[in-house]
Amino acid sequence: MTPLPAWYLPSGFSLLEGEVAVLEGSGLPTLHYPTLSESRLRDLLDVLRRERETTLAFVPVSRVVDVVDRVAGRLLDSGDGLRVTALERMGHYSGFSSPMAEAVLDGMARSWMREGLWDLIRSEFSDPAVLDGFRPGPTGDQTRALGFPLTFHLGAGTVPGVATTSLIRALLVKSAVLLKPGLGDLSLPLVFAQGLEEEDPELAQAVAVLYWPLEESVRTETVLKEADLVVTYGSDDTVRWVRERLPPQTPLCAYRHRMGFGLVGRGAAVREKAHYVARDAARSVALFDQKGCVSPHVFFVERGGEVEPEDWAGLLAGALQELERVLPSGEFSVEEGVAIQQLRGVAEMEEGLGNGVVHHGGEGAPWTVLFLPGGIVEPSCLNRTVRVLPVDTVEDALSALRIWAPHLQTVGVAGLEDRTDGVLESLARLGVSRISSLEGVPWPRPWWHHDGSGPLQDLIRWTDVEGGGFFSPGAAEG
Repeated sequence: MTPLPAWYLPSGFSLLEGEVAVLEGSGLPTLHYPTLSESRLRDLLDVLRRERETTLAFVPVSRVVDVVDRVAGRLLDSGDGLRVTALERMGHYSGFSSPMAEAVLDGMARSWMREGLWDLIRSEFSDPAVLDGFRPGPTGDQTRALGFPLTFHLGAGTVPGVATTSLIRALLVKSAVLLKPGLGDLSLPLVFAQGLEEEDPELAQAVAVLYWPLEESVRTETVLKEADLVVTYGSDDTVRWVRERLPPQTPLCAYRHRMGFGLVGRGAAVREKAHYVARDAARSVALFDQKGCVSPHVFFVERGGEVEPEDWAGLLAGALQELERVLPSGEFSVEEGVAIQQLRGVAEMEEGLGNGVVHHGGEGAPWTVLFLPGGIVEPSCLNRTVRVLPVDTVEDALSALRIWAPHLQTVGVAGLEDRTDGVLESLARLGVSRISSLEGVPWPRPWWHHDGSGPLQDLIRWTDVEGGGFFSPGAAEG
């Protein structure tokens, strides 16, 4: 494979001789990446700011939506070269199998289509025109919403498309963007930026995508000092590292480590439903190979239904085995393989002592289901590894979740019946930011409150004009 140039730059900025290095030995295909000095990074940021002030700030939000929609449509078109390139690169850099890469690209691109983008905008702005200029406020005054001049986005690299979504959100609020994606999410932002340039070269001038290795942190620190807003995705340690290096005046929008869970009530454990519920649960685990912040790590299954929790765990295992055929697991590291084998080994010892049951895909597949009566809630080692914990009541599950409240995000529910309202209220008080059917777990709606807040509102500043009498001659007299 030809080495991938790991950058997209506006036409107003070009790399100089000697500003490209080679990254090899990462277990991924060789790539070339820019080695900009601190002064050159500042030059790039100046170009992006200038493009924002002269062009992007005056672009109607409807135009941004239309352009993004066209690029998304091309990524969904099997005959378009943009999609072909995206899938080829995702296969090399994400570690996903080809069917998984297609499923992820389709799901992501659908969320970037016109209808979803307008749903997002209208959910956060009752009058979307505030993104284009001053509009009447709630009491007759005027108000305006505008993104920060330059946002720096740090991607985690675990799920392809997440960094691109972050980039799109910034463009919707008229912010210039410098995006540093993680290796696992390198391909889609580059392909998207190229599509943006082909569809609207003027709009693309406010976008830069640059990769550099994590250990070359001086570049990250340089941009952190210069950006007007920082958006970061990653572990708690990553967020802490970024926060410690930010100037006090620079706001941080952090999407840190989160975990998903499932609640399966007795109403879903009836014989005619249980298989379908397990199938939906399995797909929620399998998509992204469990690397997404929405991916479930634990399923609580209520006792007392026609299908008991231990049998439901077997149904879940069967569904994961079937998915391995149509949506096969991707690559995993030696360390991840060792963790899976250790987990299975301990579980099999416990099973021999009568403490639970373990199902798994053997050497051919990493999926693992642990049925653990009396087991504790803890993150899995990923790669489709889940715990099934039986509970007498769903309320017992809520108690077990409290210790993980700071990390809760998505909970998939089924079979709660007349207890639904009470359980939803309890989950909200725990800090859960998203509740969905099991089928809907992998794909949040475009308008969702990402980790509990408005993803566009977090990227803007409001300007309010009070009264307005000062616009008239003599208004200051009195």
